[in-house]
Amino acid sequence: MGRWRPPRPPSSAYITAEGHRRLQDELKQLWIDRREVVTAITAAAAEGDRSENAEYIYRKKQLRGMDGRIRYLQKRLDVLQIVSQRPADTDRVFFGATVTLEDGRGDTTSYRIVGADEIDSVQGWISVDSPVARALLGQRLDAEIKVETPAGARRVVIVAITYP
Repeated sequence: MGRWRPPRPPSSAYITAEGHRRLQDELKQLWIDRREVVTAITAAAAEGDRSENAEYIYRKKQLRGMDGRIRYLQKRLDVLQIVSQRPADTDRVFFGATVTLEDGRGDTTSYRIVGADEIDSVQGWISVDSPVARALLGQRLDAEIKVETPAGARRVVIVAITYP
């Protein structure tokens, strides 16, 4: 079996205003940090043999990672669409909504539907492209839906929908 994998489908280009601001701040900070890494590379290169200089090798690898992230952020920020307005119908699930679900046992879980660049499992932020978010989008308050999860299909009821 070869190592080739088909390309992943592109993620949606939606982002919240605060997520866009965080990405812009990250890009600015990367440019600042990059200057320090370039200075460290220059100092390490001046020490002599680069092939056995651990500091030089480490900093070059760090610089490659930073450059890759900078390229990604520059391209991604150009195509992102900021969604900052609340929808007219706040009883339905749309991008940016925080949705509270209740399963058959009475356990509740909250998810916020955000862009692919804002995912945070600790805060319960899920991508608009995720199977759970796709099942929720467009649904109304008190709707019962079937959600596919890695553990299998679950039936849940939407008990609350809020928008920031």
